[in-house]
Amino acid sequence: MHGESPIKRRESRKIWVGNVPVGGDAPIAVQSMTNTDTNDVAATVAQIQRLVDAGVDIVRVSVPDMDAAEAFGKIKQLVSVPLVADIHFDYKIALRVAELGVDCLRINPGNIGREDRVRAVVDAARDRGIPIRIGVNAGSLEKDLQKKYGEPTPAALVESALRHVEHLDRLDFQDFKVSVKASDVFMAVEAYRLLAKQIVQPLHLGITEAGGLRSGTVKSAVGLGMLLAEGIGDTIRISLAARPGRRSESRLRHPQVAAPALAWHQLHRLPELLAAELRCGQDHERAGRAP
Repeated sequence: MHGESPIKRRESRKIWVGNVPVGGDAPIAVQSMTNTDTNDVAATVAQIQRLVDAGVDIVRVSVPDMDAAEAFGKIKQLVSVPLVADIHFDYKIALRVAELGVDCLRINPGNIGREDRVRAVVDAARDRGIPIRIGVNAGSLEKDLQKKYGEPTPAALVESALRHVEHLDRLDFQDFKVSVKASDVFMAVEAYRLLAKQIVQPLHLGITEAGGLRSGTVKSAVGLGMLLAEGIGDTIRISLAARPGRRSESRLRHPQVAAPALAWHQLHRLPELLAAELRCGQDHERAGRAP
């Protein structure tokens, strides 16, 4: 038996994604995402179930249009795990999935458009007890920040995140979590360190498109391990790039599963968890090669 971890975890506000607590004194929640066509309800449900069987607490599903929103509603009725809807620009999609029972909305307020549209989404989330994830990515920073910093930097990521945080603050909405992702491990780690000192909301950890199965697993484990060892992080998801030619997508996030035991008080199990990650990814690759 291992004793209690000496790591002091960062204090954060607790939110609820469905029945899963995130932040505060809650265990670190493990997330994954589907890579199916959301309109293919059967395939998406089947993949979600495989992820749940592997130990995932929360699953993110892409909802690019209204057809996908309607499919999302059907999927929601067929699974028990909390679902996050990934929304990019159309606020009406966010409103629709809110009606259909989504457990969390992944948006950036700045991408939704006019203030009245952002307010409509926030009001819908507040009325239904739905949290929001602000997702900042080094590859899609605002143009003025690109000009100001010249290239993605930890400070640029944090400034972008704080803009979105302030936007939600103005609307008196506090049930949100934040991510500041980059494919550069050390850029992401430093951005999370800076952000952790400035907000009380939970932090969603991840290294964007970390690489292929083995290199990506190692990069993610190094980056997330550094942060978790410092007590930073409330939920985690690992993103890996697609194998060339898989389906028709040039970029595809492998639905990797970071084992729940990667929680802050069990970092001594990192080698074992890395082995589990590799086995999981190999299973997905074999499934991808099947006719």
